[in-house]
Amino acid sequence: MFLPINKSEMNERGWHYVDFVYVTGDAYVDHPSFGAAIISRVLENAGYKVGIISQPSWENTDDIQTFGKPRYGFFVSSGNIDSMVAHYTSAKKPRSEDAYSPGGKNGRRPDRAVDVYCKLIREAFGDIPIVIGGLEASLRRFAHYDYWSDSVMPSILVSSGADILSYGMGEKQTVEIASVLTHGKKVEDLRKIKGICYLCDTKDTPYTGVECPSFENVCANKKEYAVAARIQQDEQDFFRGRIVKQKHGRQMLVQNVPMDPLTTEELDKIYELPFMRTYHPVYEKFGGVPA
Repeated sequence: MFLPINKSEMNERGWHYVDFVYVTGDAYVDHPSFGAAIISRVLENAGYKVGIISQPSWENTDDIQTFGKPRYGFFVSSGNIDSMVAHYTSAKKPRSEDAYSPGGKNGRRPDRAVDVYCKLIREAFGDIPIVIGGLEASLRRFAHYDYWSDSVMPSILVSSGADILSYGMGEKQTVEIASVLTHGKKVEDLRKIKGICYLCDTKDTPYTGVECPSFENVCANKKEYAVAARIQQDEQDFFRGRIVKQKHGRQMLVQNVPMDPLTTEELDKIYELPFMRTYHPVYEKFGGVPA
């Protein structure tokens, strides 16, 4: 079975609630080449009830509230591709197609989708835990140069208002995050998990690790930007990577050490999960999903 995409499908499973909701900027394709499918199936395999909200409207919170308030939180991704790359060419011209949308039609996800989806969730459900991940979030975890606006922007944790950012391969940290939240603990209790980033008050900054030039400094000086980028690059190896910190005003962005990679056996088990390996039948009327 596909995971439920609305309350009707949830009820068909005999569920009265979902534990987690996964919001994605792609059409719902239950195939292991889609990050949303992998993470949602990993959560399901760990015993959680998971609902999928695919390409919700950003004009209001109706779609975001499809399942009501989940028991523990939201996972959010723009999809398999950065939403700005999905929408625009390198010449900043609008693309005519979106390979990850029904019928290949463009315009079914907003620009900077992670930010938009997180703000909709906050509007609808207040301080419920939000975990962001995927390409769009992962590549923007530190202060970064944004090609579209030709400016340096802060971490996506600042702009989105999410609680936790999961970077790299997210299977292991996803299960740990879910376990902590389902045991009644707070978002702050997630901060020791490998492979995540979070924001904290500067007074709560970990003593260990390495600090790169601040958001303010990298905005003002290209050499400082290069220094920050080199530190971030050098600490990505899970064998020797250290905690990386970057000040954003009165907050500190903290990237924990990378998560251990999956073993061959762990990877095999994930790809053996009961994926439908096709798109949800709701897209048949659009001619399917090209990807």
